[in-house]
Amino acid sequence: MLEQVKTLEQEALSAISSVGDFAGLENLRIKYLGKNGLISELAKNIATLSPEEKPKFGAAWNEAKNKVNNLLREKQQEFSAKQVEANLNKEFIDITLPSGGCKRGKLHPITQIMEELIEVFKKLGFSIAEGPDVESDYYNFEALNIPKHHPSRDMWATFWINDEKLLRTHTSPVQIRVMEKRKPPLAVIMPGRVYRRDSDITHSPVFHQLEGLLVDKNINFGHLKGALTAFLHGVFGANKKVRFRPSYFPFTEPSAEVDVECVICEGKGCRMCKNTGWLEILGSGMVHPNVLRNVKLDPDKYSGFAFGLGVERIAMLKYGIDDIRLFYENDLRFLRQF
Repeated sequence: MLEQVKTLEQEALSAISSVGDFAGLENLRIKYLGKNGLISELAKNIATLSPEEKPKFGAAWNEAKNKVNNLLREKQQEFSAKQVEANLNKEFIDITLPSGGCKRGKLHPITQIMEELIEVFKKLGFSIAEGPDVESDYYNFEALNIPKHHPSRDMWATFWINDEKLLRTHTSPVQIRVMEKRKPPLAVIMPGRVYRRDSDITHSPVFHQLEGLLVDKNINFGHLKGALTAFLHGVFGANKKVRFRPSYFPFTEPSAEVDVECVICEGKGCRMCKNTGWLEILGSGMVHPNVLRNVKLDPDKYSGFAFGLGVERIAMLKYGIDDIRLFYENDLRFLRQF
């Protein structure tokens, strides 16, 4: 048995010494030291040996296994070193050649659009407010007139952290936080990231919204139309037509979707606008009386309007981009265009 161990040891060492690549080395490892390898199999015979033979066999078997293992490791390091050297020779860079120059960094297109939108609203007299990305059920839903049993909760595909905490589905919770701390008159915009369980060429699980709120005495739908028309003209040009369509949102009443004349076909009808000549831009409406009551404002004394838009959607329309995922893939060829 001891002679068999020595014979296998010499056979394995000789084969490993002459092997020429990683694949061959791995095959030899499996052949001799694998689960059913030749040297591994010998250990099963120890039960048949006498008590005097077992220690000698065990010592010889361990020695053979260690020698083979060590040589395998040495060969692996040798092949790795050769591979590194080959790669270095293949990927050689002549550092004496003149460089191509350093390319200047630029703001991300979403950041550019966000700053542009904020500037338009600042000219209209709006200030900026921000809030946490992780919100409570109260601020994200209940305070906005969306109680736990309300079916409109299905409009938001929510990332829940636990029964009470979630990643905010819109920046509307900031409206509540602002109205809790400050009394009217208020004219505030709330930019930030929001999160929904949605992902395709026009939707992303993480995207950006900009919402606005104006509350004061005697505010009516005419003020909403005037402010949003001025905003859209500031973004898309004063010659673009704007229209308001009835809609539904739990936290506004009445509510309206706002469309702008298609920036691609100028109202003639195309694939982008589904041949309607119009592009849906944002949702809006008069602040629901229940929302005002939730922040201890008297709806008989105060009124206001609110609106919200997707920043990525504005960027896609303005730059003619048909896949929202391009904004997040960090492809410098794409980003350098802006």
